[in-house]
Amino acid sequence: MNRERTLQNGGAGARIAKEYKTELSMLAIFAVFFAVLSFASPYFLTVKNIMNVMSQVSTTSMLAIGMTIVIITSGIDLSVGATLGLSGMIGCMVLMNTQNMFLGVLIILAVGMLVGLVNGFLIGYLQLPAFIVTLGTMQICRSLDYVISDANTASKFPEIYSFLGKGKIGGAFPVYILFIFGMFAIFIWVMGRTKFGRFLYAIGSSAESARLTGINVKFNVMMAYVISGLMCGFAAWIMTSRLMACDATYGDGMEMDAIAAAVIGGTSMSGGKGTLWGTIIGVFLVGFLRNALNILGVNPYWQGTAIGAVIVVAVLAEKLSKLKVKKA
Repeated sequence: MNRERTLQNGGAGARIAKEYKTELSMLAIFAVFFAVLSFASPYFLTVKNIMNVMSQVSTTSMLAIGMTIVIITSGIDLSVGATLGLSGMIGCMVLMNTQNMFLGVLIILAVGMLVGLVNGFLIGYLQLPAFIVTLGTMQICRSLDYVISDANTASKFPEIYSFLGKGKIGGAFPVYILFIFGMFAIFIWVMGRTKFGRFLYAIGSSAESARLTGINVKFNVMMAYVISGLMCGFAAWIMTSRLMACDATYGDGMEMDAIAAAVIGGTSMSGGKGTLWGTIIGVFLVGFLRNALNILGVNPYWQGTAIGAVIVVAVLAEKLSKLKVKKA
């Protein structure tokens, strides 16, 4: 009896190891990276620095959730950074003029979802290339951000608006950290335990096969981009709440960190594979990598090179892994 139970436990462990092979590999790399940096700099493993990194990745984590979901459908959303900027600017201008926090947050989330809806309709229903559509949307949103704000900064918000970005539970634990992990928990459940999540994986693996099984491919693809837009709204809310201001440059280039976090975490660019567990690891790996480069005094202009190289290596590793599986 005990032997059978041991075999079952061993089988379950082997199954988990196989199913989450990429995630576990990246977790091991992250652990080694963390240990090395802890010895390399006395400033790295400090409470102040850890909290600084958590603050920096708070917005990236929201964008990465939406990006992972979109990439799982075999798509891409290059507009997330610009959508963050536009939704934040419009919502914060409303907030500044009305001093109504509820209305300001509602506008931020609504604008994000609207941009996602436009992307999703063009990609899902009109079947336009995701890369081209979201590249165009990125340019439109960034341009509108400057036009609407006239390149000025929105500020002078009611103090209560800072609760998400600066508030602390018990005077010590930041509210935004609880919010981040709460959002990850929700979407881990959505992607792993709901029909919608299973549909997205099926679409990413083969849209035609998914359609033949009765899945409404167009609608579900559109909803993936709506979720991505919603997460841009949440990211804008966190960022503007933390800084208590909104500038036209907010979100600029953040799509690269979101893509990097998803890909590093094991999400396949060809679709149908990936988990938000892996994305969590990717978010922190990217965040601590940037932080380490700053602490070690590396020229900030090299940071983009480092992140880009990590993305290329992660995609290359995925490609080599697939080739090995085919040969086997």
